[in-house]
Amino acid sequence: MSDTLKVFTVRNTTRGTVLATRAKLASSLVDRFFGLMGRKRVAEGGGLLLRRSSSIHSFFMRFRFDAIFLDDRLRVVKVVPAMRAWRVAFGGRGAKDTLELPADVAARTGTVAGDVLALDEPAG
Repeated sequence: MSDTLKVFTVRNTTRGTVLATRAKLASSLVDRFFGLMGRKRVAEGGGLLLRRSSSIHSFFMRFRFDAIFLDDRLRVVKVVPAMRAWRVAFGGRGAKDTLELPADVAARTGTVAGDVLALDEPAG
């Protein structure tokens, strides 16, 4: 995905499910550092893709969220479900980016390590 596409849909092509309809890109150092901090929640259908972030923290967070670590081909490397505040998570070997979604989206869509995601222009 090019960094010019700022809002996009995230699909799990392995499972045929949609994880987000209005995900946003965080590619700058500042955007990646602040991520979801200061927000009250991730809106339903929303998400945040942190480029070049193979590890994340949930310091100062007020809600739980799913963290999906991806390799450079958008293959899921690791899923951290309902990550709590004040935690650190590492994607592990091969992780390049992190997709943060509302808690329980990974479970509802059946998303697990090995699945392949696709990032598309938003519908409509």
